[in-house]
Amino acid sequence: MTKRIKMKADLPENIVEDVAIAVVLMSETPEVKNWTVYLVNLKNVPITNVLITSKGYGEKDGKQVKTSLLRHFIGDVPAQGSAGVEAIDPAVFGLTNEYWLSYYIDGTIYDKKFIFLPESIVDDNLIRIPVLNKPGVMIR
Repeated sequence: MTKRIKMKADLPENIVEDVAIAVVLMSETPEVKNWTVYLVNLKNVPITNVLITSKGYGEKDGKQVKTSLLRHFIGDVPAQGSAGVEAIDPAVFGLTNEYWLSYYIDGTIYDKKFIFLPESIVDDNLIRIPVLNKPGVMIR
């Protein structure tokens, strides 16, 4: 009897819904704006064992650049709750900023990649972020 190894194509496609990554304007003065990346759980159930990786990449001053890959273990996020992921420097808003989220609900794993394109984190794109009630740019 041979044991069959499961391939990625064999796994169910668990659709991520009602979870968002938001770049939130926390405070500002005439000199500086302070931004923080948040995970926002818009579900009516908690999500557990939340892990997020973040990285930035793209072109700056005619050269290809990459930021460090950061891993953030968030733990559990309650229903209709949020969790801070990392502070973000506006100097990287000109890059592609990628966040890869994975979490569990009732023992089932879910994952999704969220990508903020260069220059998408601008005042014209600000909305009121649910749960946090602060201005920011959000991807669901």
